[in-house]
Amino acid sequence: MTTLDLSRAELALIVLYLNKAEARDKICRAIQYGSKFLSGGQPGTAQTVDKNTSLARKVFRLFKFVNDFHGLISPVPKGTPLPLVLLGKSKNALLSTFLFLDQIVWLGRSGIYKNKERTELLGRISLFCWLGSSVCTSAVEIGELGRLSSSMKKMEKELKDDEKHHDELYRAKRQKSNDRTLALIKSSMDIVVAIGLLQLAPKTVSPRVTGAFGFTTSLISCYQLLPSRPKLKTP
Repeated sequence: MTTLDLSRAELALIVLYLNKAEARDKICRAIQYGSKFLSGGQPGTAQTVDKNTSLARKVFRLFKFVNDFHGLISPVPKGTPLPLVLLGKSKNALLSTFLFLDQIVWLGRSGIYKNKERTELLGRISLFCWLGSSVCTSAVEIGELGRLSSSMKKMEKELKDDEKHHDELYRAKRQKSNDRTLALIKSSMDIVVAIGLLQLAPKTVSPRVTGAFGFTTSLISCYQLLPSRPKLKTP
């Protein structure tokens, strides 16, 4: 593969990435929370961008609740401990509820559904669901990291120091551990974002703090959605 071919392949990956509704949503999310950070909750252009982008993002999430509902009713991998199963299913149920209610909030804020008080109430309930799902996600990731760590320690006892770096199974577990650690960081920071949006601790989690954490988790989400880069093969 020549350098030109590699450039074309990378450009094709960018096109593929931007064609994902999820990727576009996370890019808009970064704009939304970046604007929230800049505005600090004060009226102005940045706050207008924050509110408009938040409403626009809801279109990307139409019927997305089906994904987590499918995860809720799908079987879990064999050998998964019951506490992790219950936490995972709770996460799916809460996230599916959040996304479903979010559609009603979109109808209300776009003027289709006229009951403003109920729209705000449902919006607050949906954020509590998202907060709960983020807590469950963090707990699941901690549990799965513990299982991975235990499995890797057993392998380390069986493999020599120079062998484990070349063992494909060990390397796969190491990569999975890194991925789950990043997911844990993201979900933990999203808990802070949810607390900020719900204004549960307004003195500690200000709009600027909410914006900073939300912007960071948005960048993490964008990174997690990146496709694998093509490798340059030497002749």
